[in-house]
Amino acid sequence: MKSLSEIETVSKRSSKAAGFSWGIAEEVGKNIRILELFGLGGIKNLNYYFRVRNKRNFEKLHLVSNENKTAKLEFCPIIAGLNFLDQVRSLEILNEIIFEKIAYPLLFLPFVSRASEVIGKKIQLKIDNRVFLLNYNNSIYSNSLNEGIVEVGNNVLIKFQENKDSFEENEWRELYKLSENTFVEESDSLKQDGAGAGLTDND
Repeated sequence: MKSLSEIETVSKRSSKAAGFSWGIAEEVGKNIRILELFGLGGIKNLNYYFRVRNKRNFEKLHLVSNENKTAKLEFCPIIAGLNFLDQVRSLEILNEIIFEKIAYPLLFLPFVSRASEVIGKKIQLKIDNRVFLLNYNNSIYSNSLNEGIVEVGNNVLIKFQENKDSFEENEWRELYKLSENTFVEESDSLKQDGAGAGLTDND
């Protein structure tokens, strides 16, 4: 079994060999590591993307807006992803962002996962009927793991999730009240044994 370090290094070098700059290649290496960590077929999708990339000349999306439509071929997932990650702090106010036709959209996914960490919010990513919940680049929940190669995402939707507790206020109060049973009332002896200078000074 290949290590995540090997996966990242080979993905980075192959991206450079395929024509990307070293800077972009490093980003791709990090992304394939993320995909393989969560069992999302990063190597498979990158391999197939490189096979067709020079023949298809995918469209490059530089300025991301709330609706992104391609006039010709599908969007390049790497260029679209890089620019989404770079612009995410200004994009999150849009709440929802739509892309029509992203090639090999699983290669776009790690950029969104990393963007979740940048803005400190969960992000829902929907690729046609596949739904992914990206949690601060720490975990990915999905109804579509291990599906292999996904050539095109015809309708890709990003939703920024508002940060909120998963529990009710009364549930919190109940649990907090129980936790108060561990509180210890401070006594004179505890004060003397606590941090700071004692009764004698050794200096």
